[in-house]
Formats: sequence, structure tokens, C-alpha cells
Amino acid sequence: MANYLAQFQTIKSSCDRIVIAVEDVSDLWLNVKESFERRLPVKKACLNNKARNPVFVENLPAEFIQTTDSRLRSRFPQEQYLFWFREPYATVVLVTCEDLDEFKTILKPRLKLIVQNDEREWFIVFVSKAHPSNDQATKMAKKVYARLEADFNTKKRERCCKFDLHGPDAEFWDDFDSKMVDCIRNTLDRRVLFYEEEIRRLSEQRFTPIWNFCNFFILKESLAFMFEMSNLHEDSLREYDELELCYSESVNSPGKHREFGGLDTGDDQAALLNPGFKALTQIVQDDVFREFEFRQYIFACQAKLLFKLSRPIEVAARGYTFVVGFSKTLALHENALPFCFREVWVITACMGLIKSTSSNYDDGTVAIESEKEFYRLQGDLYSLCRVKFMRLAYLIGYGVEIEKSPVNSASLSMLPWPKPATWPSVPPDSSAEIMTKEKMILQAKPREKLFNIHRKPLPLEPSLLLREANRRRAFLSVGNISELYDSATDGSGSDANPKLSPNRSASNFMQRTMSGPATSETSLDRPMRLSEIHVAAEHALKRTISDPDFMTSLSSVEEFEKRYMELTKGAADNYHRSWWKRHGVVLDGEIAALFFKHGNYDLAAKSYEKVCALYSAEGWEELLADVLPDLAECQKILNDEAGYLSSCVKLLSLDSGLFSSKEREAFQSEVVRLAHSEMEHLVPLDVSSLITFAGSAGPPLELCDGDPGTLSVAVWSGFPDNITLESLSLRLSASSSADEGIKAIKSLDSHVLVPGRNVISFDIPPQKPGSYVLGALTGQIGKLSFRSHGFSQDGPVETDEFMSFEKPTRPVLKVRKPRALVDITPAVSSALLMNELQWIGLIVKPIDYSLKGAILHIDAGAELKIEESQMIEIESYRSDMEHPGSADSSVDGGRVEKIPIENGKIKLPDWASDVTTLVWFPVRAIDDTIARGESPASPQKQSIVDGMRMIALKLEFGVFHNQVFERTIAVHFTNPFHVSTRVVDKCNDGTLLLQVILRSEVKAALHVKDVCLDLQSGFEHLGKGDGRPASSLFPLVIAPSSRAGILFMIRLSGTKDLDEVENLDSMLNIKYGISGDRTTGAHSPVPAKSGGSEELLFKIALKLNRPVLDPCLAVGFLPFSTDCLRVGQLVNMRWRVERLKIPEDTSISGDEILYQVDANPQNWMVAGRKCGYISLSNVQGSRMEITVTCVPLVSGYVHPPQLGLPEVGETNISCNPAGPHLVCVLPPALSTSYCIPA
Repeated sequence: MANYLAQFQTIKSSCDRIVIAVEDVSDLWLNVKESFERRLPVKKACLNNKARNPVFVENLPAEFIQTTDSRLRSRFPQEQYLFWFREPYATVVLVTCEDLDEFKTILKPRLKLIVQNDEREWFIVFVSKAHPSNDQATKMAKKVYARLEADFNTKKRERCCKFDLHGPDAEFWDDFDSKMVDCIRNTLDRRVLFYEEEIRRLSEQRFTPIWNFCNFFILKESLAFMFEMSNLHEDSLREYDELELCYSESVNSPGKHREFGGLDTGDDQAALLNPGFKALTQIVQDDVFREFEFRQYIFACQAKLLFKLSRPIEVAARGYTFVVGFSKTLALHENALPFCFREVWVITACMGLIKSTSSNYDDGTVAIESEKEFYRLQGDLYSLCRVKFMRLAYLIGYGVEIEKSPVNSASLSMLPWPKPATWPSVPPDSSAEIMTKEKMILQAKPREKLFNIHRKPLPLEPSLLLREANRRRAFLSVGNISELYDSATDGSGSDANPKLSPNRSASNFMQRTMSGPATSETSLDRPMRLSEIHVAAEHALKRTISDPDFMTSLSSVEEFEKRYMELTKGAADNYHRSWWKRHGVVLDGEIAALFFKHGNYDLAAKSYEKVCALYSAEGWEELLADVLPDLAECQKILNDEAGYLSSCVKLLSLDSGLFSSKEREAFQSEVVRLAHSEMEHLVPLDVSSLITFAGSAGPPLELCDGDPGTLSVAVWSGFPDNITLESLSLRLSASSSADEGIKAIKSLDSHVLVPGRNVISFDIPPQKPGSYVLGALTGQIGKLSFRSHGFSQDGPVETDEFMSFEKPTRPVLKVRKPRALVDITPAVSSALLMNELQWIGLIVKPIDYSLKGAILHIDAGAELKIEESQMIEIESYRSDMEHPGSADSSVDGGRVEKIPIENGKIKLPDWASDVTTLVWFPVRAIDDTIARGESPASPQKQSIVDGMRMIALKLEFGVFHNQVFERTIAVHFTNPFHVSTRVVDKCNDGTLLLQVILRSEVKAALHVKDVCLDLQSGFEHLGKGDGRPASSLFPLVIAPSSRAGILFMIRLSGTKDLDEVENLDSMLNIKYGISGDRTTGAHSPVPAKSGGSEELLFKIALKLNRPVLDPCLAVGFLPFSTDCLRVGQLVNMRWRVERLKIPEDTSISGDEILYQVDANPQNWMVAGRKCGYISLSNVQGSRMEITVTCVPLVSGYVHPPQLGLPEVGETNISCNPAGPHLVCVLPPALSTSYCIPA
């Protein structure tokens, strides 16, 4: 079967569609060919896949071929058996007949002969030539077609359809397509079963000596190709996958040696997407294919199917995996392949995959996840190609042009050198090339970085190329090992021996160059120099690389950099469009290095900014320290002062171990220089990572509402040297809200920060209540403003450099909610003496707050005067709660101090700042009116407001007197006595006994020493007539709240004008003394000594009216008309009014008298008039009865309504009030109206 391999490939290349045979029985094909071929490809077809599941296929490719065609006639039976996939899948039998006899005798037997082959799928198309206008011919055609259907159709399947030559209808074509698809499906199913059976039979022989992979391959690919022709691409792909697995098992099985391949011209160019790059007969050897070509062939077939399935993403994924895996396979055969064959093949394979998958990719039809995965794979392919390309460039001497960056070092230092059997030798006549390479190596100097930063260059090779190349030379002499190391000094920085001095290296090089070229004349035992290795590798690559465009990219440094830029940019751009954006940013750094090398500083700075942002966000400080100086240099060249300044600050913020002290001082000097220079655009600088701060250790500062304070903040400086801050401000943030916080707190003085920890104090103005955390630290260095959000933990020295960018949760300041900080209350609540100098005591009580330096303002109200000539007294105070054993709140006998009062201000002493004190100051309440006594004739209504005086207090305290306590207190002043008079008795001789009652109004003992009554006109004293009392009991002591009576004997005297008598007052003069304590109330006036009894004078006016000794009216309550009162029952209340005598008072001498009935509305309802006038004659004995109807509302003993005569005084009424005190009201009687019988 393997002999048919060439024929199989020829048939496969020429057969690309399903064949449908046409059996033209009646020579009709030319008439219907155009119509039939117009139906191809089949628009929709339902076929069965390998698992016998229906699959709908669109645009099924097919071709009509007559059975008489040479393509079907020239096949041998063995060929039909091997290449059954190209045999017809359906047979269309074209017939026509116009007579039934002809059908029976000629057409029918011939059709029976044609369709007797059971392996063929067929159906009959009857072509009607009858014209629609010819009814007889049309009817005959119908009869013949009916007979045809009866003979060839079965119950299970219809095999006939009618085609009208003069105008087929749409139903025919649907019927035609259906029958044709049924035939194709049945044939496909039968052939799939055949191939499966054959493949299964061969698979069982895999481990036998007769196993032949070529036979298995022809059957397997025939099945895959048949699926591919049927547009069942999934099944075809599955067959190729199984074929690949089977080949892997075969090629890896132990046995005889097999050729690998890859030695033909052009094999260095990967053929992953070209299945026909070589004929199968060229790659077969002993019934097994060469691995190098066959693996690429299988992948090319798989990729072709995946592209047809519109799955370029899978092509890229499979391609990358295949390239990586096959590269390892090439490494196993590297010593038998041309020099650097593996690197060249990987590069061409990656570029081919990138080009083909990009051209077949449609980003508008895939999901976002799939799109990003595709670009990630593209980036991986570009990145792999880039690394291999750099390895080739390094081999030919372009290593000095490659940026020794971390990503390049990581990629190349882990990539092994090529491992040929023998390292290429230097070709003859290459002296000029060697000189050029040596000049390139010698002239290559590492670029000096800004700030004179020196770093050991990162390696770009896994081991010394010089040693590796000479080790692989079979003729290397061990005796020349010293020359090997001498030659090492001619290489690049990464190849040089660090133990040799530069002078020795230069002298050795000059000796060789002056002695003339020695390459071609060198004995074979001399080790190769680095320049010779580069030249030898370049010539070997020219023999390996067959693509001239590829070799052009390695022909010069410029071409190398051009291709290097394309590969790096392609990888970066694809990574940016995928999930792996960090990979793209890292490669941007390589692009920036190339831009920087060619002076394109603007683009270099933009790329460096991306790289630095990534390294900073990830915390890769060592990588950032390598790139950030390059960014700073670009910014300095571009005169980007703001960016350059920011880069210098970031350099200072990095770990101090990454740079030396001199380098860090250079960074700081640049920052200070720019800060004090005239910058065009001053921008705030963020130094959060360089200047950090934290609150002081311990509890937070606690302030009361309205209080200022001093907050200590620990500031850490990351500068290597002292730095001066012209200004510094601190912003606090409220921990309970998301707003920015309070206004910045400025420190007025300039500060010099030393490296490490500094403690700075801020004066905090009064703040709103709440908890505050550190927000931001702002300030100014020279003309430059800076801002820091970096928070540190305040702790021991070893944690000084700790920094966190998270907002701290521990508050540094707590401002309490408004509360009482002090309380001022009067020491005495009882009344003081009016018009006398009295002590007023104020209890000043601090509430957990210092009153140091407090000033008390006392503002006396109207009719109150503070005697500032007197010294005030301040003494410590003890309350009952503090000393439960004491009977009263009193002074504890502690410290007492006398201080002056000026303009109503008192400055409290320092000792009184934290203790409760009692402040005594003298005041005088002024009342110019004359006190009046009380008598039955002239009752007095006393009001407590009359003796009230107001004192406004204002206490200013706090550090800056910012706290203010204001309160207005009322002080009660009163006269010492309340005086009332009454006539006790009237003697027969007209003498009146007048009793004067003195009641003490103060909480002090009053000593009455003498009393004198100056009577008004109309009255006169009996006896001596000096106005003294009838009995001499003086001195009389009246205790607090006690009364004493003094009796005067007077009589009426004749007067001409009674109205004049009524308008005059008598004057009572009382000489007294007072014994009291200022802590309880009234006391001796201030000038008097403590406990003294200075004589005081109190005058009071008394109103004496001529007495009414006999009443003129009598009021009586008449009995009820019923024995019992009930709730809701009308009751008549009756009173009788009788005139006893003719009244002397003209105010009650009229005929009409006003009456008024007072009743509790909750107990009584008055049904009549509550008030009115009654007519009562002035004749003695006249009577009048008043009747008012009332209704009791509640039961029980209640007060009855009362009758009053408002215009008649009580002294003129006898038996007032009239009526019983309580009356009994019964509940209402039971009502049977609502009773329900049982």
C-alpha cells in the first residue's frame, strides 16, 4: 500500500469536491447540464458525522461527472479500494420516454441493469420533453412517469423525480436536492464504516512486525480528507489529531535509526502553514516519514482545517505550543543540523504564524475574552521570535548594541548557546571583518548614567561565549589557555575578565593589531578570539539562512535595530491589547532604550513613564532603580523640570541600599536646586514616599469644644542630608466623615529636617467636636510646594522607616462635644436686706477643666449697685456631697484670699483653678419707695418679683480665654418685716386697741429695739401720746419666720374732712438690729463687724380706716325643698338678704346690690343666672330672696354653690358665707326602661 503514496498525494491535490455521477441513458445531459450545475454547491445539506449525529453543512462542494468520463473509467479495482473517497457519492440516472411500450420493452430492462449494484446510491430523473400546449404528449409523459414510479419507488424510499424541460418548478429542485443529499449521506456513512474497520484492523497490528505506518497514514488521511471534502471539518481535525498521536508513538518507539531531516535547502524556513512544501515521497524512509517534515505537514493540515472553521485563535495557541515543543526536539538533533538552525527555524515559524493568524482573524465576531487571549498569543509569538533574534545578533557581534536590561538579561541568560558538533571556523580572507568586529567591541562603552550612577552590567549570555565556542572546537589546545583569557579582555563588558586590569587588556590588543592580521595564518591549536568567533558565526549563519530578507536584517547594526524594533513593538502592542498588559509595559522599556539611543527623547520619556509606573505599582524597586535614572535623564534633556523633579524625589524614595550615599546626596542637591530656582511652571510635588508622618505615641490629644491646643507630630525624612522647610502645614481629617477635613494648620517657623525622625509641634485652633486623624502634610521647600500623604507608625528607632499609604485609623485629636466646663450658682437662695450692703456669694465649680487665669465679669442690673470700694473674698468651698458628714454646705476652712474688683471684673487666683470656690462680693439693692403695711381695710398683694434683682455673670477662661460661660442669676431682696394691723377691741369709752403684727421676712434673728407709731389725722394716742406701745417689752427678738404683736391704744379724734383722713397714712418707725450669717441669708451690713448688732431703722406706712363695727346686711341660706338630692335632679338654691341698718358707707347705700353665684362646674350645673342685681330698699328690715336652679352632676358629699356680694365688703355682711359646708347628693334612681326580662 505504501507504493501508492505518490498517487495518493496526486489524487488528493486534484480532488477537492464530492463527485456525483450522471448516467445519461437518453442523451439528455447537454440539455440539463446548465440547470443542474447551477444548483452547486449544495446550499444546505444534512450529513452524519463520525459519531452518527446529524450535522447541517452549508455550501457542500460537489461536481457532476458523466459515467463515460475518462476520470471514472480509467480506475483499477485496487485503486477504487484504496482511494474510495474520490468515487462518486451519488448517481443521477437521466431518462425520458414518450411511449409506454418503449418503456416496458427497452427503458425498464436497461434501468434494472443499471441500478442492480447495491453499493451505488442512485435516483432517477425523468425528463419530460412534452410542451405544455401539447395535451396528448403531456398526458402520455405523466403515464410513463407514473409507471416509472410504480416500478422503482419503494415504501421506504422514493427514487424518482420529474424534470420538465420547458420550465421546471421549484418543487422539483427541492425534491432533487433532497434525493441527492440522501444519496451522499448514505454513501458517506457506508464509506466511513469501511475506513473505520480498516483502520481498526491496522491499529491492532501496531505492535507487530508487519506494522506499516504508511498504510495506516493513507487510510487515516483518506478518511480525514473525505470528511474535509464533506465540510465536516471537526471530524477531519479529529482524525489528524489521532494521526499525530499515533505518529508520536511510532517515532518514539525503540527500533532502528531513522533520519530526522532538516538538511535540505530551505528547511530553515518553517512550513507550518504549507502542507505541500514537500512531496510525501520525499520525506518517507523505510515506510516511516522523517520527523522534521512530517510533524510540520500534520500541523499544516490541522491549521488549514482550523482556518476553515474560523478559529485562528486556536491556530495561534496550537502553533505556539508546537513551536516550543518542536524547538526542544530540534535541540536533541542540533549537532546534526546546520549552525543555529533551531533559532532560525523558530523565528520563521513565529513570523509565519503571526502573519497567517492576523490575516484570518476577525475581531468583530469574538468575545472580549477570546480577543484578549488571541493578542496574548500574538505577543508570546513576537516575544519568542524577539529572543531568538537577539541570540543570533549577539552571536555575530551585535551584543554591545543590545540593552542590558533585566528583561533582556532574564531572557538571554537562560537561553543556552547553540550546540553544534564543531563550532564554525573563521573563513579565509576575513581579516577586514575581524578588524571591524574588534573596533566595534573596543569602541563600545557603557553609557554613563545621570548622577554618575554605576551599576554592574547584567549578563546577556548563559556563560562566556568565548569559552563556549573554543570548548566546542575539536582542535583546542589546553596549553594555550592563558591566551584564551588574554583574548577575553577584548570582548564586551559581559565577556571581559574582571580580574585583569584595563591597561593590560589594551596593551595585548595593540600588540596583536600591530602585528598584522593573523586569522588565516593562525595555527589550528590557537584559541579563537571573540571577534573571530563573531565572524565565524556570521559566515555560518549565511550558509544556514536561505531567506535573503532575513539575512538582510542581520547585515548591519541599523538593519538589526530596525527588525529588533519591529519585533519588540509588535510584542508590546499585542500585550497591551491582551490581559498581560504588564508584559507590554516592560517591553516598552526596551523600546524606550532604543529611542533614547537615537536621541528621540520625547518618545523615550513616554515609554519610560509607563515602565516606571508599573514597577512602582508592583513594588519592584530594584527594577525601578535601573529605569528611573534614564527617565530622569530624558526629562532633564527635554527641560521637563516638573517631571525631572518628581523623578529625583522618587529616586530618593527608593530603598537606600539601592544607591550609594553620594548618589542619594546628588539626588537631594538636584531637588534643592530646582526648588530654589526660577521654575516656569510651579507644580505641587508629592513627597508621600519621602516625607512621612505620624501622631505621637500614646493617647490622642483631647480638647474641649472651643479650645486650642498643641499637637506633636513625628515626621520622618527620607532625605540623606538635612533639608530646610520654609513652611509646614498639617491637615486633619474627621474620621467620621469623608470630607477633606479642617483648614490646614500652619507652623509659622521654618524647620530643618534631619534624616530620620523629627518631632514638630503645631498650634491647633479650636475645632468642631469629633475625632480627627492625620490627613496630609504640606509645606514649601524654597519656592516649591510639596504635599505628603504618607503615614508612618510612631515607634522605636528600628521602625522609623515604616511607611503605609493607607489612611490611619488611630485618631490623634479628640474634640469633645459641647458640655458644661464650669458651673456658677448662688451660694444663698434666701432673701437679703433691701437698701443695705449685703454679701452675695457665688459658687464657682470647675467641671474637669482648669480655670487658670479666668476672669469673672459681674454686671449688676437695675436698682442694684456693687460696692467696688470693698474687697471681695474668695475661699475654697466644700459641699454636702463631698463631705456627707457635714450638716450644711460650708467653707472647709481652707484658703481665703481678698482681692479687689475693678470695673466689675475679678481675676480668679491660680489656686482656685481646679477647686470649687466661693466668691463673696458686696452689693446694695436700692428701693426708693416706702414700704406699706397691711390692714383689713387696705389689703396688700405681695409679689416676689418686687424684690428681685438680676446679676449678669460672664466667666472667661481657657488658655486663650476662648471659653465663655454666661449666666444671669436672680437675687431676692426684701424688707426685714412684714407689718399688718387690726383693731382687736373697741372699749365702751371709744378706745381702740390697735394690734401691729411684725413678721420676720429674713432667715436671721431680728432684734427690735424700739417702735414708734406716728398716727395720721383722725386718730390719736392715749396715755403719754409719744407714739410708743402700750407695754414696753424691748428689746424684742423675732426669730426667722416668726411673728410678734405690739399693742397700741388709740382713739378716734374729730375731723372736719373725712376724705382727707382717708388719704393720709400713719408711719411706723422700727429700730432694730440683725444677727445672721451670710452663708444662710440676710446678715449685718458689710461695714459692721461679724456678729455685730448695728442699729438699723425701718420705716413703713400704715393705712388706718375708721372701723366698721356693725354689719349692715345679713345673708342666710334657706333649706332645700326636698329631703334628698339626686344626680340629674333640679334643685332650687335659695338665699335671703336682709338690711340690718342704714349703711353709713355711701358705696353700699344704693337700692341695687350685685350678687354672684359661684359653683364648681364639675359638680354642679347652674340652670339660672349666675350673677345679677337685686333691688333692696335702704329701709331697715327690708328683705329680698334670691333663687337659682342647679343640677347636681356627681354623687357624694360636695360643696354647694355659694352666694357672694362682690361690691359689699365682708365686714358689712353677717353670716358670710351662708349655707352648709357640704351637701349629700345621691346617685340617680334606677330606670326600668332598659331592663330585659329573664
